[in-house]
Amino acid sequence: MGRGHMPIGRRELAKQAKRERIMTAARELFAEHGVSGVTTQQIAHRADVAIGTLYLYASTKAELLIMVQNEKFAAAIDVGLADANAAVGQGALEPVVALIRPVVECLREHIENGRTYLHELVFGDPAEPYRQAGLALAGRLEDGISGLLTRDEHIGAADAETLARVITAIIHINTTATVHLHRSDEDVLADIRDQIHTTLTPHHRAA
Repeated sequence: MGRGHMPIGRRELAKQAKRERIMTAARELFAEHGVSGVTTQQIAHRADVAIGTLYLYASTKAELLIMVQNEKFAAAIDVGLADANAAVGQGALEPVVALIRPVVECLREHIENGRTYLHELVFGDPAEPYRQAGLALAGRLEDGISGLLTRDEHIGAADAETLARVITAIIHINTTATVHLHRSDEDVLADIRDQIHTTLTPHHRAA
């Protein structure tokens, strides 16, 4: 039985190694040249795989970008959630800002790649597996924001879910709009913070 399983194990290890090479190549080339300046053939060449092999892992350059950005997005959410927990007790605004800060910085690390990533998640095929994973991450971010808002005694669970969707829309607009392309991360984050503050203020006034 053991001998029967060994070849399967080797094949899986080989597939994993190829996937890692492809991911590393795509990550490096997208960082160096931006998504518009890279071809799938260049990624395959740097990963030392045939173009047909690359297409077994991702059928388009957009899917490769999503694969790469999903990893960055997930890591940013992890950092943000940890920072938000450290800021709990400072009202609703500060923990939410702490959560979204690394996310905004991630999306703006390479602005073209971040904008393209969000565009692909919103307008691409939601049934495509990598987009599904990206949308699940977006949902995780939204749930994190909603969970922080429900800790505020003036915000109910239903309102928190709606406000979380509004806040993620604010993030999307401020990280993709052409008018913001040449602004610093701090300036963009300051605008986002002001917009979230204005969004939350009516709930505290009503209370």
